[in-house]
Amino acid sequence: MNDDDLEIPELTERDFKHMIRATTRRRIMEGRIESGKDIVALRRFTKLSQKEFARALEISVHTLRNWEQGRRQPDGPAIALLKIAARHPNIVRRAAGHDPSPERATS
Repeated sequence: MNDDDLEIPELTERDFKHMIRATTRRRIMEGRIESGKDIVALRRFTKLSQKEFARALEISVHTLRNWEQGRRQPDGPAIALLKIAARHPNIVRRAAGHDPSPERATS
């Protein structure tokens, strides 16, 4: 059997981007932040601005920008917060003042 015999569908660009995001998120959940790009990816995954994400984590926007731009690395407690954010993005959205659940109709 050779590579030509395998019927593996080609990844679409969308599939590839999803796979990369999932890999990055998994790494962050494990506490392995490789660069500021990982933090940018996590923040974008939560669909929050820098200001909103910083407010949710109770850090300054300046600190967040330093992490995202690679000037500083998050330390132990900050890494714990980022791990929680990766596992529970809805909690982070709520902490930033966003309600991720649809509004319930009242009678």
